[in-house]
Amino acid sequence: MSSNEPVLSFNPPMRVLMGPGPSDVPARVLSAMARPTIGHLDPAFIGLMDQIKALLQYAFRTNNALTMPISGPGSAGMEACFVNLVEPGDTVIVCVNGVFGGRMKENVERCGATAIVVADDWGTPVDPAKVDAALKANPGAKAVAFVHAETSTGVASDAATLCNLAREHGALSIVDAVTSLGGIPVLADEWGADAVYSGTQKCLSCTPGLSPLTFSERAVEVVQSRKTKTQSWFLDFNLLLGYWGGNAKRAYHHTAPVNALYGLHESLVMLHEEGLEAAWARHAKMHEALKAGLEAMGLSFLVAPEHRLPQLNAVNVPAGIDEALVRAHLLERYGLEIGAGLGALAGKVWRIGLMGASATPNHVTLCLTALETVLAELGATVAVGKALPAAAKVLWG
Repeated sequence: MSSNEPVLSFNPPMRVLMGPGPSDVPARVLSAMARPTIGHLDPAFIGLMDQIKALLQYAFRTNNALTMPISGPGSAGMEACFVNLVEPGDTVIVCVNGVFGGRMKENVERCGATAIVVADDWGTPVDPAKVDAALKANPGAKAVAFVHAETSTGVASDAATLCNLAREHGALSIVDAVTSLGGIPVLADEWGADAVYSGTQKCLSCTPGLSPLTFSERAVEVVQSRKTKTQSWFLDFNLLLGYWGGNAKRAYHHTAPVNALYGLHESLVMLHEEGLEAAWARHAKMHEALKAGLEAMGLSFLVAPEHRLPQLNAVNVPAGIDEALVRAHLLERYGLEIGAGLGALAGKVWRIGLMGASATPNHVTLCLTALETVLAELGATVAVGKALPAAAKVLWG
């Protein structure tokens, strides 16, 4: 770029976000983020931090004192859990049934620990019997790590059973709830979960860049009794608690992303206004409507109904169809973004998100209309004209 060439402000195109994240961000959240920036140790901001903590405790269904947002995306929340709880020489049972279980394994190994992998096919949930067997074969395992809602496949695993198994064997539980928080029940205290992390850009419908998490008292004790220093200075809870711990005097740790936290606060206020149970029911209903329309069109799902996530739908690509071309047409013509398959599912599925503000009747009907039109044009064998009436029956009776 030459010095004489004009530099223009960036104005993003308008999109309808129905991929695996981010989801559409409500105007209320964007407006909150545009409010005046204040200092990260300003008394008014400290008050906001306390409100965010209380609202996150509501979202996680927990009374855990260590409940806070990490200044970084969901991957930073993941890393924070592992670097604080896992030390060199530890053994961790890692459940891998998709991309993000694989990332957990990578985190364990980078902590100098041994990862015992419990593998299940992509599109199927974690098998508790395999986890039980792995725990019996590895007495003294430090933790069991699993993905509650696997974003790469759209499958939900039985978090309550897996957390209970970990506790029965004296192990901690580390739970990835990036795609589940706000969309399906996340019940940290009822499950007895020790570490649960999430992200802001999925069912909370905030912008990307923050990772809410919560640690049980048992997990906090493990952090405080470590034999070695946490390998990450930035993510060391022994330091972060001086800032987020809730004392009257907060110790400076880092400059928090002030305006991003305004946005998170607003999104959590909106979740509280709607009510958790109502939000879960809304996501479930939008999924049923989308499912009815897609199946009436002749499309099928990767995941069995009893294990399917309502907020992340893995839809099989019809034979002979270029899935990337379909996504390109949807984006160019309708401004509609859906996701591609990852890893073993690349080219085989679309990932259609119904998360947060993207879980509405308008999103469902636009997606069905656009997808049917593009698929018919490309020669796919789809039943034209049946999707919308099927979805409407679910939405409006």
